[in-house]
Amino acid sequence: MVQPESREEEHPRLPPGQRLQRGWPVTHYGPVPRFRPERWEFRVFGATADGGTFGWNHEEFSTLPHETVVGDLHCVSRFSMVGVEWGGVPARTILAKVPPARQVTHVMVWAEYGYSANLRLSDFTAEHTLFATHRAGEPLTAEHGFPVRLVVPHLYAWKGPKWVRGVEYMTADRRGFWEERGYHNIGDPWREQRYSYQEEPGDGPRL
Repeated sequence: MVQPESREEEHPRLPPGQRLQRGWPVTHYGPVPRFRPERWEFRVFGATADGGTFGWNHEEFSTLPHETVVGDLHCVSRFSMVGVEWGGVPARTILAKVPPARQVTHVMVWAEYGYSANLRLSDFTAEHTLFATHRAGEPLTAEHGFPVRLVVPHLYAWKGPKWVRGVEYMTADRRGFWEERGYHNIGDPWREQRYSYQEEPGDGPRL
């Protein structure tokens, strides 16, 4: 009898310690925010090239150039979704519209209720980093981050907040919500960078 292939053999992109997830579980901290389009704004601030702050309301944000990318989603709780189709606004589009100052090395992505996630600029500018509004051609549901969530396929999913409201350009690293609470400052699933005690010198600011 021919034995079925393991999930890892079927999906060689599965990082160590992860299991394949067929559905899409709902995981988040705190309640699902109510979307109020008349109050919604996406802001870019901090160390911008001209020192100013820029923002789009929901209608304006919806008109920004959209792209479709295929990228995995790796949750630190050990499930992975592979080959997911995401649609939305590339992070590089935001950078082109509102350039950062030359000294910028990191960004903080801010979401509802003050939730935040810090990223190296190199992670933010990666080809598949996307402010997602759709999955598999359908708008995101509220539980999965509608109207906008960040997707960073090469990092653990906590680095991609749901219900994003803006980006802060930073000239030095600063820990975000989960990073201040014991999660790894970088969050590379291929290196199993789950928790801050695994950090090496240079991985992040001191706790």
